[in-house]
Amino acid sequence: HAIAPGKVVFADWMPGLGFVMIIDHGQSYMSLYGHNQRLLLSVNAIVNTGDEICIVGDTGGQPEPSLYFAIRHQGKPVNPYEWLS
Repeated sequence: HAIAPGKVVFADWMPGLGFVMIIDHGQSYMSLYGHNQRLLLSVNAIVNTGDEICIVGDTGGQPEPSLYFAIRHQGKPVNPYEWLS
């Protein structure tokens, strides 16, 4: 599920991360969701908080289903805790 409103800017395969979705939340914040089995949206889709965006899987070399989740601000990693609470 999307952690905040935004726009899908990437929805495709990425080496090492499998099927990846990246959402631009504005103010130079982006969320990244990797290792998905299936992506439910395409580039330019508008999302709201809580929208289903992808189905977790084991793509990108994972031995079992898992999710790679990250927040970036101006390309730098940000602790996602404040976004999840």
